[in-house]
Amino acid sequence: MNPDRFRTLQIRFSDLSNWLVTFAIVGILISIGLGWLVKGILILIGLIAITPVLVILGVQWWLKRNLIQDLCPVCSEEFPAFNNTQCQCPNCGEPIKVEQGHFSRLTPPGTIDVQVVDVSVQTLED
Repeated sequence: MNPDRFRTLQIRFSDLSNWLVTFAIVGILISIGLGWLVKGILILIGLIAITPVLVILGVQWWLKRNLIQDLCPVCSEEFPAFNNTQCQCPNCGEPIKVEQGHFSRLTPPGTIDVQVVDVSVQTLED
């Protein structure tokens, strides 16, 4: 007879005995009227397992609604920012406010913001 075979069986029985002891304890608690305790523990374990998944899904949903990717109105550098916030362009340093999914320059009160229009000169030839 192979002596290693007994060790293999012993290891397998030890793994099985842990589960048997766990099921025996659960069965005893249920039979003496402490089923509410077992159910409470199982509900707690379920909540601990589900909570991270719900948090990850919630954060992804919130980021899709509030993270905006747009071009800087001054230097046309594309970068992300949160909606309804104020930030600075990482390229030119211009203060920018984010409103309704787009960037706009943050100007102090009383400042008139103008947009440059390129006018090409045409010559008249007779």
